[in-house]
Amino acid sequence: MPSAYLLVSHGSRDPRPEIALQQLIDLIAKKQHNSLDNSEKQNKLLGLAYLETRPEPLHIQIKEFAHSAVVAGCDSLKIIPLFLLPGVHVMQEIPEEVELAQQAIGEDISIELLPYLGSQPNLPTLLSKQMADITTQAWILLAHGSRRPGSQQPVENIAANLGAVAAYWSVPPNLAARVEELVTAGKMQIAILPYFLFAGGITDAIAQVTEELKLKFPAVTFQLAQPLGASAELADLIWDLMNE
Repeated sequence: MPSAYLLVSHGSRDPRPEIALQQLIDLIAKKQHNSLDNSEKQNKLLGLAYLETRPEPLHIQIKEFAHSAVVAGCDSLKIIPLFLLPGVHVMQEIPEEVELAQQAIGEDISIELLPYLGSQPNLPTLLSKQMADITTQAWILLAHGSRRPGSQQPVENIAANLGAVAAYWSVPPNLAARVEELVTAGKMQIAILPYFLFAGGITDAIAQVTEELKLKFPAVTFQLAQPLGASAELADLIWDLMNE
C-alpha cells in the first residue's frame, strides 16, 4: 500500500513563505506526474502542516491528514520536517506532536518521522548554486541559530564545506561580529548567504542590517545572496527523501 507524506513547516504570518511552500508542493507534484516509476510512486498523497500560526496544534493537523490518508488507501504516513537546523522544534516539539497524533489515531495508520531537511547531504550543493554567480573574497553563511546545545554544528560543517564562516541571527556570533572579523583580516569584498528556505521577515531584516553595514564600512563591497527558494532543485531533494 502507498505511503502519504506530510511536509511540516514552522509557519509564518508573512505570506511569502506560504506562497513558496505551495509552489514547492506544485513542483513535487509535477515530479510525481513526470515520474517513470511505478504507479504507487506516482500517486503519493502529499500535504502541508504547520508547527505554528495555525488555530489547530500540529498533532491535530497530522491526525486530520492521517484520516485522509486512510481514506485514500495509505497504510503509513511519513512526516518531513522542513527545517534547516536540529533545534528544539526538530528535536523536541515535532516528535512530541507526532507521538500525540499516533496515540490519537491508534493502529489505523503508522506515522514515521523522517530526518529534517537540513540533514540531507546534498543540501550544500543547492547552497553552492546560490553562491555561483557572486565573486567575492569572503562568504558568511548566516543561519537562524538555536540555543539547543549542538544545533550549530551542522551549520559550521556546511560553512566549512562551502569555504565560508558561519554567523547566526538569534545567537552569537552575529552578522556584524563576523563582518568585523573579516574586515580586520583585510577582506574588502564580503558576500552573505542567508541559510533560510524562503524570503520573509527575517531575510528582509538581514537586508536592512546589510545596508547598515555598508554605511559602517564604506570601503567594503557587500553582496547579499538569496535564500534557497522554491526551486526545482529543492523539490528534487525532498523527492529523493520521499523515495529513500
